[in-house]
Amino acid sequence: MALLTGLIDTHCHFDVDDFDADRAEVAARALAAGVDTIVIPGYIASQWPKLFQVCDSIQQPRLLPAPGLHPCYVSQHEHAHLSELERLLQARRDIVAVGEIGLDYFVPELKAPELKAQQELFFREQLVLAMQYHKPVILHVRKAHAEVMAILTEMKFREGGIVHAYSGGIEEAKRYVRMGFRLGIGGALTYDQSKRLRTVVSEMPLEALVLETDAPDMIPAPHRQAGERRSRNSPEFLPSVLAALSELKKVSPDELALIMRQQSSLALHIPDSLSF
Repeated sequence: MALLTGLIDTHCHFDVDDFDADRAEVAARALAAGVDTIVIPGYIASQWPKLFQVCDSIQQPRLLPAPGLHPCYVSQHEHAHLSELERLLQARRDIVAVGEIGLDYFVPELKAPELKAQQELFFREQLVLAMQYHKPVILHVRKAHAEVMAILTEMKFREGGIVHAYSGGIEEAKRYVRMGFRLGIGGALTYDQSKRLRTVVSEMPLEALVLETDAPDMIPAPHRQAGERRSRNSPEFLPSVLAALSELKKVSPDELALIMRQQSSLALHIPDSLSF
């Protein structure tokens, strides 16, 4: 049964090469599945031109850019990229957020002191731009929730946004929400091993949550192909995340879809109109 309310995929890397061969077809299937808006976060400056080309090439679902410099690619970032990001924020009215930005202390090679310092520098500078242009941010945080929240507090960041693929505990979740953030919930909610995440989601109010796919990664369990080393996630699979959340929270899919759309729009200042 088709949902009465269109879904917003708040985090989908729809600009990457994985979708080059069939991007238009995937977009059409996503729209048919009820996904009428897809937010595409950035990760490196060299990919930004393609990000905007993809956003401009497809009218439905509407594709909304969120350019940023991802902490996992910190060795590829240059100070000049911050100036380019500011130019884009001035030039593109359709940019809904600065993302995906943050800190990653999970990857062993990123924990070297000099790379930690570089991650923090680019994170802080992008927060400054987000505040200057009144944009929310899409946060990437792994094993660094305390450090990220300390920086947000120190800088008095008030623009809010989304903590992508939330992986922290309940107390951290509550603190993020008090700071104006929503928690991004994706395919991990469908995994048997995600007991901690399901506990957090169970305890948090629906108004604290938004849906995402993180496609082409984090494919929901119902869409995994047996025997394949890596199955491609897709924005068309977002209803599977909605279904898992609906079952967990005991809320009908249609009612939940409306709440998720409202919270995604509030988190990223997305207008309901299909054009800017």
